[in-house]
Amino acid sequence: MVDLPITVGISGASGLIYAVRTLKYLLAANYTVDVVASKASFMVWQAENKVKMPVEPDQQEQFWREQAAQPNSGKLRCHRWGDVGATIASGSYRTLGMLIIPCSMSTVAKIAQGLSSDLLERAADVQLKEGGKLVLVPRETPLSLIHLRNLTALAEAGGRIVPAIPAWYHHPQTIEDLVDFVVARSLDQFDIPCVPLKRWEGH
Repeated sequence: MVDLPITVGISGASGLIYAVRTLKYLLAANYTVDVVASKASFMVWQAENKVKMPVEPDQQEQFWREQAAQPNSGKLRCHRWGDVGATIASGSYRTLGMLIIPCSMSTVAKIAQGLSSDLLERAADVQLKEGGKLVLVPRETPLSLIHLRNLTALAEAGGRIVPAIPAWYHHPQTIEDLVDFVVARSLDQFDIPCVPLKRWEGH
């Protein structure tokens, strides 16, 4: 088991398969993962997958393990979106950092403005104020000037922006191949090479 946990935030952006594949690889590599899903993500999950995501943390843990096909490996702790007293809401709780995947533009805007209306936003704010690693995977197109300015503000504050844009040089054959490229590049920001990926080797 890897000692320090990593926080995974799941916002209400389309593309929740990115979150599922992230959890799959982190748990398979025996990481400890703290998960917080925003209120909006519950609606998006049902719209995209026709399945209701449970609210209770223990049921949510089982839900994510089933989705990620990782019933026993790693350690998974799920937190309610409104539980601002959770461990990940404090700067004294040591982590490897936080990955928000996928990240909605609403979430980007709130974090960029220092707002903490729920646990996901508070946990992200903690990473910035503590000088920790905060990686955001925005999934939106096209981007307005407001979106770009908010992303710039986060980059200037120390966040890392990894857009959900796959490459093609690894010759993807499935949707999962495309998704896994983005997941791998996101986890690269934490020096976590747990996703099998054919990397660019030059000419």
